[in-house]
Amino acid sequence: MPIEDGELAIAAAEAGAAVVRAKYGASLARVDKSGGDFATAADIEAERAIIAVLRDARPDDAVTGEESGRTGPDGADRRWLVDPLCGTLNYAVRNMLVAVNVALCTRAGVTVAASADPFAGEVFWTDGTGAYVRRDGVDEQLTPTAESQLVDVNLDPPFPNDPAFRAVRLLADQGFVARFRPRVVSTTLAVAWVAAGRRAAYVTDGQLRDSVHFAGGIALCEAAGCVVTGLRGEPLHTGVGGLVVAADPETHGALLVLIGSQFAAEPHRR
Repeated sequence: MPIEDGELAIAAAEAGAAVVRAKYGASLARVDKSGGDFATAADIEAERAIIAVLRDARPDDAVTGEESGRTGPDGADRRWLVDPLCGTLNYAVRNMLVAVNVALCTRAGVTVAASADPFAGEVFWTDGTGAYVRRDGVDEQLTPTAESQLVDVNLDPPFPNDPAFRAVRLLADQGFVARFRPRVVSTTLAVAWVAAGRRAAYVTDGQLRDSVHFAGGIALCEAAGCVVTGLRGEPLHTGVGGLVVAADPETHGALLVLIGSQFAAEPHRR
């Protein structure tokens, strides 16, 4: 019986997660990339494992992998976005905060996605309608909540809105620190945590359309009922770009005020 897209995304993410677990703690060869970034042998092998699962089940689909680029039929209406190891620097220094992300993009947008935590044994996933976490084969519906007041801020480049906005300045903003409790996890696993109620919000700069890093987490948060916009509150992938995902409208509104103050101050910061 053919596998459904949602189950395929889970299976592919789990295949990548198995490689990440198996290679954890080993001395791994590195492949240098631009801007001081790099991939490890675990990134490359996990991506191969993920793509093998996708190719076996959906040979006519296209795939865009972080390490291997785009493969498959030109003009395909269905394209899988693969981030085999989000948090490579964490992983390389034996920090277990990483994610394996798989998402299916069609003309209708991202329709299914899975984000696996290789070390917690969890897969956060969505079939485009609901959002769930799977542990030991059992699914639990995700419920966002801002109760923790923990807000994760992405400090990694690029910074397309600099100097008007830099996420790092939120950490020194008295209003931000008075209202929220900042965290820096350095992996998009934190985006899934907003959907799961483990974070109140997540903030990043950047142009994120068709991003292998963020597509799955964004789809999870939207399906879970989070508030998801760009940095200025615009629809995603419009205006100045970036991402603000929050568990509820109150948290989202408070963050937009704090972010907006940076943009408003820019004419005087010369």
